[in-house]
Amino acid sequence: MKQFMVINGPNLNRLGKREPAVYGHKTLEDLEVKLLEAARELGVGITCVQSNHEGRLIDAIHEAADQYSGIIINPGAFTHYSYAIRDAIASVDLPVIEVHISNVHTREEFRHHSVIAPVTKGQIVGLGLYGYVMALTALVKGED
Repeated sequence: MKQFMVINGPNLNRLGKREPAVYGHKTLEDLEVKLLEAARELGVGITCVQSNHEGRLIDAIHEAADQYSGIIINPGAFTHYSYAIRDAIASVDLPVIEVHISNVHTREEFRHHSVIAPVTKGQIVGLGLYGYVMALTALVKGED
């Protein structure tokens, strides 16, 4: 069974509490349950990781290299300035899809640029938690 890693960055552990007008009322646990259901339907496994620490996210990306078929990542605020996460993604031979719950292009100016996007297979923004399901589906079906 193919395995995929889902990596969530800083403050995503606050889903449901942090700016619900922007991110909604669903929690990180709700997201993970939704993804586990989608993975089961697609016949794949997933591992979910969340950290507020850049180094832990980099370690997860490196760990995925030999064990997983792809990565879904929401780097949170690291999206806009973490060349270390960008380089970690570039160092693994896996398809990676960047996901953002809100439409970052309609928000503050600093959110409009991703240093991560150029080393990913694609980017999904503004579709809420469903964006993660879309990313998983794209990784699984994109291999056909």
